[in-house]
Parts: sequence; C-alpha cells; structure tokens
Amino acid sequence: MIEDRINNILEDLNMFDDDIDKYEYIVDVGKNLPNLDESLQRDEFLVKGCTSKVWLIAEYSNGVINLKADSNSVIVKGLASILITVFQDLEPEEIVNYNIDGLEKLGLTEIISPTRQNGVYHMVNKIKHYAELYKE
Repeated sequence: MIEDRINNILEDLNMFDDDIDKYEYIVDVGKNLPNLDESLQRDEFLVKGCTSKVWLIAEYSNGVINLKADSNSVIVKGLASILITVFQDLEPEEIVNYNIDGLEKLGLTEIISPTRQNGVYHMVNKIKHYAELYKE
C-alpha cells in the first residue's frame, strides 16, 4: 500500500520536467493541508531537527494511525502533506516496518535542499515513533 501511494506521488511529480515546477507542486500540495488549530501547535508535537517549525500529530483509532501536520514554511508543509499521504490510515506495524529508503524513489534529493531532506528524515522518524507507541 505504501509503495502504491509513493508511486502515485511520483506519477504526479513526473508530470513536471523542471525541478522548480516540482518544487511549486510540493508547495501547492501543502496549501491543501488544513491548518492545525493553534491550541495544537505545542512543543510536544514539534518535529526536532527541522529548521522550520513543524507540528506533527498522530491519533490512533480503529487500528490505524491518523496524521495531522502544520508548518510555518510552505515547502515544509507540502513535504509534511506528502508524508501524510504516504502514511495516513495505516496500521502502526506497517509504518514501523517500512524502510525509509523507499522514499528516495520520489527523488526529493533533486528538488529540495539537504537541510529540507534532513527535515523529511526527522518527520518520518517522528511518524515511526508514533507508530511504535501505538503498536500492539
């Protein structure tokens, strides 16, 4: 399921020849991510290791994890939205067992800076941390 979702995102990104257009696509994806209520923009939900502020929240219901995120950076919000698309409504074990290297297929290293790549890595680790907490 995760691979299918990554392939769908990759298909969207491949519609653009230029990395700048791909970057703008990521920004646009972030604009569609609903804002978190300010009451949820608390330190406990901050992703450590990101240069921008990113709040990432996971709720566990009916055996799957529901993710929400927000950021003060439009590109980071887009990256968070992509990760939510990949990991939304999955069982914790599926997330825990997923090899983060599979995300390299998206080619984000060609589109975003190493600092942003590091932020993506930390967001995925926070998602995996939540999944580990909810794993039975």
